[in-house]
Amino acid sequence: MGIAAHIKVIGRGKDGARPLSREQAHDLMSQVLDGQVTDLEIGAFCLAMRIKGETPDELIGFLDATTERCIDLRPALAAAPRGVVLLPSYNGSRKLPNLTPLLAWALARRGVRVLVHGPATDPTRITSSQVFAAARWPQVKDATQLAACWQAGQPAFIDIADLCPSVARLLDVRWTVGLRNPAHTVVKLLDPFALPTPNGADGNDSPAPRLRVINHTHPEYGESLAGFIALSGADALLMRGTEGEPVADARRQPRFDVFLRGQRQDALSRAPVEGVLVSLPELPEGREADVTASWIEAVRHDPQRLPASIDAQADCLVQALSRAQAA
Repeated sequence: MGIAAHIKVIGRGKDGARPLSREQAHDLMSQVLDGQVTDLEIGAFCLAMRIKGETPDELIGFLDATTERCIDLRPALAAAPRGVVLLPSYNGSRKLPNLTPLLAWALARRGVRVLVHGPATDPTRITSSQVFAAARWPQVKDATQLAACWQAGQPAFIDIADLCPSVARLLDVRWTVGLRNPAHTVVKLLDPFALPTPNGADGNDSPAPRLRVINHTHPEYGESLAGFIALSGADALLMRGTEGEPVADARRQPRFDVFLRGQRQDALSRAPVEGVLVSLPELPEGREADVTASWIEAVRHDPQRLPASIDAQADCLVQALSRAQAA
C-alpha cells in the first residue's frame, strides 16, 4: 500500500512534522525492510526522519520491525547461562584505534558471553570486523557457530548483513544519499535475541539476561536514548562512545549510566573521571586493523596494560549483568 501516508506525517519539516505512533512506525519500517516501497519513497523516508528526528515510540516501532527480521540466534543462549553483553559496532575508527574488540576480550576474560555486531567494512573507517579478522577471532553466521564460540570462551562478531540482511541494505542507503538514516540508530539498539516466541511472548522472557551498550556522541541525543530505554524497559549501559563506538575512551573514562528494566541504577552507574590528565595511556601506534589487533594481542598477554577506563567499563558491565540475572 506504500508509505506515502506516513511520509505525509513526518515530512513537513522540523516544525510541521508530527510523530508516528509505535504501530505506524512498525508498519513503515516493515514495508521498507520488506522491499514493498520504491527507492524514491525510501529516500523521502530517510530525509524526512533525518530532519525530524526519532521519538522513543518511533524507535520502538522501528526496532520491533527490525528485530522480527533478524535470524534466530536464541538457541545460542543455552551457552550463555550468565547472560550476554551486546556491543553494537557501527561507526568504526576515524582518528583513534577501534578498541571495541579489546572491550569484548576484557569481558570474555571475565567469563561474559559477548556478541559484537556491525558492518564488515566501511570505506571511511576501520571496523571491528576488520580488527577481529586481523586478530583471527571468530566471526559467526548463525546460532550454532555462536554457541560454539561462546563455549570456547571467546567473544564473537556477526556481520549485520548476516544478522539482518534487510536492515543492512537500508544502512547502505547512506552511500547513495550521503546521510545517515533511522537504521543507523536502530541497529545500535538491537537485541537480536528478543524475537517473538511462537506463543506470542517476547524473547526478553529468556532466563539469560542481555545487556546492551548504547552509546551516543552528543548529550542531547543521550537524553532521547534514555527516554527510549525507560519506555522500552531495556537493560542497558548508556554512555558517550568513542567516535560512535560502544567502548570507553582509553584516555578518560566517561559517565556510565546503567538501566535495568528501564530504571536507572544509581548504585551500578559510575561518574566520569574529571580533571586534568597527568599522563596519557598506552595506545596502538596507528589505527590500522593489523596494528590494533597486534596491540590487543600484547594486552591479552599482559592484562595490566589494559586502559583503566576500559577495565572500569568491563567491571561495570559485569556487575550490571549479575544484577540483571538476579532480578
